[in-house]
Amino acid sequence: MSTVRLANLRWTDWVFAVLMLALAATCVFLGTWQMERLEEKEALIAAVDARLNAAPIPVPATDTWPDLDVGALNFQPVSLSGHFAYDQTSTVFTSLADPKGRYGGPGYWVMTPFVLDAGGTVFVNRGFVPEQNQEEVILGGLHDASEGQVTVSGLLRPGEPTGFMTPETNMSDRVAWVRDPTLLATMIDPALVPVAPFYVDLPAGAPDALPQGGETVISFPNNHLGYAYTWYGFAIVAIVMLGFWLWRQAQRQPKR
Repeated sequence: MSTVRLANLRWTDWVFAVLMLALAATCVFLGTWQMERLEEKEALIAAVDARLNAAPIPVPATDTWPDLDVGALNFQPVSLSGHFAYDQTSTVFTSLADPKGRYGGPGYWVMTPFVLDAGGTVFVNRGFVPEQNQEEVILGGLHDASEGQVTVSGLLRPGEPTGFMTPETNMSDRVAWVRDPTLLATMIDPALVPVAPFYVDLPAGAPDALPQGGETVISFPNNHLGYAYTWYGFAIVAIVMLGFWLWRQAQRQPKR
């Protein structure tokens, strides 16, 4: 583009060019940010895969609970020794859309306090039951009444957050809407405190048995590479369109 033609550009053209360049730079920044998020997500997936294939570790001790980084232990297999307080069981409403076992659809997670031999209580998600079995669970069914001290293993999970749209807990029917140990602790005997800031998912049991364990969803949406390509594409399009627009503007005949 010759100097004469550049002289044909008005100051408003240059302002528009600067704005378009700023837009392109923003798109490049967002694309780079998505690439960084991609690295973080891939590292997280690799870490979780390593945990899932590891042998269970002892559940974190009670004195570590106040400062425990639960997120760093997500999906970590753990073992617990103690006994279930079946009469303190609560349920959490859910809808199991893609069950691994026989049962699915509307139903409940069965959250039973597990009293540790070393002290403290951990809520254990024993699995899923259909809607019609909720009352049976609360009345003390669907477990071995002769069971005493046991050692169980499962996956450590962070509590689910309670949002402003979360319905109120149904204390009389012992129904909650999120697997939040802090919330569930309000429905059990105060003598069972302290309650862990996490819960444990049990693995699958016998076929067709209820509660239906092994329904942990291990999924990490990873669309960051596609998002990065999209932002970089926007940046390229902005530059190409700006170049073409400036060329057209420069072709104007100066006013005489």
